[in-house]
Amino acid sequence: MRRGTRGRRTATAAALLAATVTAALAAGCTSEGGPGDDGRGAPKESEQGASPSATGPSALAVKIDNAAAARPHTGVDAADVVYAEQVEGGLSRLMAVYATRLPETVGPVRSARESDLELLRQFDRPTLAFSGAQKKLLPLIDKAPLRPETPGNAADAFFRGSGKPAPHNLYLRPGRIVPETPGRAALTTGFRYGPAPEGGTATDSRAVRYPAARFTFTWSDSRDRWLVGMDGTPATTADGKRMTAATVVVQYVNVRESAFRDFLGNNTPYTETVGSGKATVLRDGRAWDVDWKREKATDGTSFTTGDGTPVNFAKGQVWVVYSKTP
Repeated sequence: MRRGTRGRRTATAAALLAATVTAALAAGCTSEGGPGDDGRGAPKESEQGASPSATGPSALAVKIDNAAAARPHTGVDAADVVYAEQVEGGLSRLMAVYATRLPETVGPVRSARESDLELLRQFDRPTLAFSGAQKKLLPLIDKAPLRPETPGNAADAFFRGSGKPAPHNLYLRPGRIVPETPGRAALTTGFRYGPAPEGGTATDSRAVRYPAARFTFTWSDSRDRWLVGMDGTPATTADGKRMTAATVVVQYVNVRESAFRDFLGNNTPYTETVGSGKATVLRDGRAWDVDWKREKATDGTSFTTGDGTPVNFAKGQVWVVYSKTP
């Protein structure tokens, strides 16, 4: 009788434990954390953009090849923010950040850089899609507060396209690594959106030059957008559409040598995005010389006029082009 009682008690305890675990899983308390796994609702949107402490699904960042052989790009026009930085040999590379829309395909995808880790700290554990990285950099990526996705661990999300030579033909299907659109609350950039600030200088075009690359932004009244050019050629998408930006930020930063080099021995530049400095904001066919500030890596970047007034961006895609401080 005693053995039977103990057996029944053990079975009852096991059933209670199973019920508890099932309830926890139903509430979203899974052992594998991912975007939105905590089950908390996202904060309301505002003209000022999201706070760095926002909760909910995290942004998707994709490292984009910008060599001439990689163009035209696919899916970059759907990004909320496009960052441009200098890489080895004076060339450029892009990082496209997605929150409000997820295109079917993005690419070509290329390798990550050390600077990306600091830049992405402003987001809450974002997903970073990239083709790979230097072996010495991989441990830093593994320790960073982000979710890395590469062909090595998400083979079904990447594919090689036709029409371009390798390595300029790797593409990503975002829906296979980010099952839901993150939403505007994931854009914890610190950017503000709203009416244009007073003043500004009428501007038809602006160019940003790297040692072996060049970006140009030309204002179009009919499109109410800045037309993007790369290396002297109009930038278009793979389906023939002209690439445009609602707001362009030319942000002057410290670009120094890093501890990494490419296979040719060229040093990888490190773009410092934490600190403060000067910037030029382009919107509505005008330019404003402003100050930028990002006190900590976990902060977004604020842009203000000389008297400290926050600078609003136009609604739409933002391009941030990092340029070495003169």
